Amino acid sequence: MTVPEASVAVEPERLRGTVATNFAEFKGPLAVLVEQSNRNKEDVQRLRAETEKDIAELRTDVEALKKNRWPLPAFSVLAGMVGAAAGAAALFIR
Repeated sequence: MTVPEASVAVEPERLRGTVATNFAEFKGPLAVLVEQSNRNKEDVQRLRAETEKDIAELRTDVEALKKNRWPLPAFSVLAGMVGAAAGAAALFIR
């Protein structure tokens, strides 16, 4: 049984067409995945930049609050001294 030469030449062309079609079928979904990946990467970078900006603003707010807080230890020392002076004055005035 001999195979005609024409059918032998046609078979690789048919296989080449099948392979090319299958590659084209994969290129479409892969291109979509690459586009989604790039979009996700940009979204993450934008979110990171916004988050870092918000954190920097919060740090400046916290620093401003730290500078404007009342010096409670100084007030407590002053109140203790006034109390001690009042106690000593009450002791000596009697």
